[in-house]
Amino acid sequence: MTSNDSLSKISDFSYDLPDEKIAKHPLENRDESKLLVFRNGKISDDTFKNCTNYLPHNSLVIFNNTRVIHARIILQKSTGARIEILCLEPYQPHNYEQSFAQIGECEWKCVVGNAKKWKDEPLLTTISDTDDIHFSATKETPTEDGFIIKFQWDSKHTFSEILELIGKIPIPPYLNRESEESDNDRYQTIYAEYNGSVAAPTAGLHFMPNVLQDFQNHGIDIGKVTLHVGAGTFKPVKTELYTDHVMHQELCIVKKSLIEELINHLPYITAVGTTSVRTLESLYWNGVKIVQNSNAQIEHLSQWEAYELPQNVSVKDSLSALIDYMEKRSISELQYYTQIMITPSYTFRMVRSMFTNFHQPQSTLLLLISAFVGDEWRDIYKHALNNNYRFLSYGDSSLLMPND
Repeated sequence: MTSNDSLSKISDFSYDLPDEKIAKHPLENRDESKLLVFRNGKISDDTFKNCTNYLPHNSLVIFNNTRVIHARIILQKSTGARIEILCLEPYQPHNYEQSFAQIGECEWKCVVGNAKKWKDEPLLTTISDTDDIHFSATKETPTEDGFIIKFQWDSKHTFSEILELIGKIPIPPYLNRESEESDNDRYQTIYAEYNGSVAAPTAGLHFMPNVLQDFQNHGIDIGKVTLHVGAGTFKPVKTELYTDHVMHQELCIVKKSLIEELINHLPYITAVGTTSVRTLESLYWNGVKIVQNSNAQIEHLSQWEAYELPQNVSVKDSLSALIDYMEKRSISELQYYTQIMITPSYTFRMVRSMFTNFHQPQSTLLLLISAFVGDEWRDIYKHALNNNYRFLSYGDSSLLMPND
């Protein structure tokens, strides 16, 4: 099943992005980034620190409070061959919080660079801390994207602490540089809280405390969801038809109190970044599943499920069904995986406006932007290119309000 887009060639979502337009480093001051405002079909330019001026006083802004982990581990074989391991998600134990708290060993799903030169032998190294820590990585079962890797260490450090000692921040590959000390701070939102991402929710990188204080002063409320961003966010669409692309899945966590806030603020919901958009839109469709079948389980939203479910359920009814679902089970938060692929035929239910950066050509993120603003994405990106906006993760910001 597909999204039924009449035109689904990924080549239709391309534009010329010169390398000099890609921001290789962030600006010194986060909120001094440019802000392109697209409002009711009109484009204007501003500075990010003034973004509060464009939001309704009774609105709710949703942030993704995931935290980027030091997921990139570089080890060497005895022959000198360099092996790079990128930790994607916990395998044993499967829970993020439990895995980060493990002492002594854990297993993760990983992508392995130079895997052909790594046979069966464990990779060993010594981590220098107060005492030397002996650390090993053993390649186990192959997966679709890589391997299950078993990590072991002989200290009382948690795996979270081990990653801080041995790992590096996995900055985007299109920056074409090694991570630097400054990336530890700047490739992280100021409100990051829960470990789990291998890429930052970059629309949030522009926010500083003064902007959040402006929100409060203007009666704009803040809510937080968690989506642990996977490496799939950088996965290019390589199929001629984007409807043939296999979308990655990511873990979302939404608290019951946030769902109640969403109901109280409808329809003035602003999402910070495409990850918050994916979380909120998937939340709605999970509620539709409960409306359709009260015995349904909230675990996973597949790639095209949003296009197949009933299309006439109100947002309030969907969210209310989720609250009932949680109350019956005495749970205070929902955890679900989303594989939703938002393409130009998609109708947004939850999100009225969004902050987002400028995305790569022929990417699933650009498809999402096209779904939100229509063909006018071309005018927006042309304006940004012609007015010296900085692109991609460390680049400038936009506030998209197509139906304000």
